[in-house]
Amino acid sequence: MENVVIIGTGCAGYTAAIYTGRANLNPLILAGTQIGGQLTTTTEVENFPGFPDGIMGPELMMNMQTQATKFGARVEYKSALNVEKQEDGTFKIQVGEDEFIESKTVIVATGAAPRHLGLPNEKELIGHGLTSCATCDGAFYRDVPVAVVGGGDSACEEADFLTRFASKVYLVHRRDELRASKIMAERALANEKIEPLWNSTIAEYLTDDEGEVRAMLLEDTQNGEQREVEVKCVFVAIGHTPNTSFLEGTCELDENGYLLQKHGMQTSVEGIFAAGDVADHEYRQAITAAGQGCAAALEAERYLANLGA
Repeated sequence: MENVVIIGTGCAGYTAAIYTGRANLNPLILAGTQIGGQLTTTTEVENFPGFPDGIMGPELMMNMQTQATKFGARVEYKSALNVEKQEDGTFKIQVGEDEFIESKTVIVATGAAPRHLGLPNEKELIGHGLTSCATCDGAFYRDVPVAVVGGGDSACEEADFLTRFASKVYLVHRRDELRASKIMAERALANEKIEPLWNSTIAEYLTDDEGEVRAMLLEDTQNGEQREVEVKCVFVAIGHTPNTSFLEGTCELDENGYLLQKHGMQTSVEGIFAAGDVADHEYRQAITAAGQGCAAALEAERYLANLGA
């Protein structure tokens, strides 16, 4: 019987592991398939406190894992398939066809996966001119043209933010009007640095000799005509998919599949705590995920203390 099982890594999971490890709870981390979370798919991180010269995303994650294991956290490269609360209040976590782990508490830090367009070379281009976070990467593209894909509030907000850095921001939308709220749409369209590209989809990302994005091949949704538009980065803002499918029927989710936090980091099920992008669809930053990981660990520690564990 484990004291704490942390499902997922990334900033939230590793921070929870550091705190529960230092509390002598000997946490077990289920690392899943994307070890280190979304930061392992990015390059330089400049906005995480304590690194004035920046740090590479994978290096930051490895440092966090090393710190967590230093304090007694254990890492198993398994994925949670299901979580069930048992009659005695403990949890049974399925990690294989006939393999289960039992724990007194669970911290879910499985994050959310950004939605992409499904083009062939997307995976290779993430961090090389393709991203889903303007706040994270916008400052790397000063005085060059960039594009934002999407038509909702997030796309408008990211386009507006990017005008602080980019020479021009193309807003690529498959329809002829934005579906964003009126105030967000008006703000974006009133910005002279933002140019909407209506009735357009990206057919292909075009790269230079070094494998960096140099342009996008646009296709008109009405007549099928294609044209090339030079950009140095494409910011995809068509939403995220929280990694919560294994908790359906166990914890309460919102209409988009995000875990609902009832009070603090507590989910609808006592003893299950949520931290990071799996519950946060507003900020989605490394530092906020780390903060929630800390809070979830403290909540789990108090929960165990109340149990007398």
